[in-house]
Amino acid sequence: MFRPRRDTGAALAGIWLALILGFLYLPIAVMVVMAFNESVLYELPFKPTTVWFERLAENERLLRASANSVGLALANTVIATALGTMAALAFARYTFRGKTLLRLLLFPPITIPWLIIGTAMLVMFFWIGIGRGLHAMLLGHVALSLPYVVVVVGARLASFGPSLEEAAATLGANPWQTFRRVTLPVLAPGVVAAALFAFAVSFDQFVISYFLAPPGVSTLPVEIYSAIRKGFTPEVNAISSIIIIISMGVVLLFARLYRFGGAPADGGGR
Repeated sequence: MFRPRRDTGAALAGIWLALILGFLYLPIAVMVVMAFNESVLYELPFKPTTVWFERLAENERLLRASANSVGLALANTVIATALGTMAALAFARYTFRGKTLLRLLLFPPITIPWLIIGTAMLVMFFWIGIGRGLHAMLLGHVALSLPYVVVVVGARLASFGPSLEEAAATLGANPWQTFRRVTLPVLAPGVVAAALFAFAVSFDQFVISYFLAPPGVSTLPVEIYSAIRKGFTPEVNAISSIIIIISMGVVLLFARLYRFGGAPADGGGR
């Protein structure tokens, strides 16, 4: 007798979910479609063309900015993931003085507006002699990514206690063997998720890159901002479409390898 109510609730939930997904993906879909539209002003009717991708291949500023963004994001991902994973292990497996305070201090960089952080970094870097440049931008990106990595990896560590590591040590494994054969396989989904967060935070970062970039050097967000100010061109849609396809492909790949929640899809983490 209650089945009709359940069916109605499920239908309403499905409609609500479809509306949310439509709200999120419709602007992206429009941008991708307009990357293949002949009109510069996005006029209809739609006339398919690849001219904006051809123009993009000749746009050295956008390509150079994209290369800077990818290089910074990859370097940031490696450094922030390694440092953040070690910090998360220290918080989860060791007891030391000031641990609670240090853990609390992880959250302010996430909540403080990036405009304030960027200004503070610019002042500090000039004060200590680092100045502006790709090295300064990398330091800023790592500083912003670290809290996300520590939180994500720490959440994964909290899902299993030290009992597996203690069992491995009891069976004669040394600390390195325990980490490589027990801790790392179980921790892998969290590390991968943290690395994706670090890459996204760095690649999408505008404020830090804008403040710390030297003259003549820019990243893709900064270049897109400059292009919008001077006059938007569909070449930005073209590069954005390429980024969307690649990023969604990477996300779908890892979604295929790991179940939602972090367990490997093939049971490899057992």
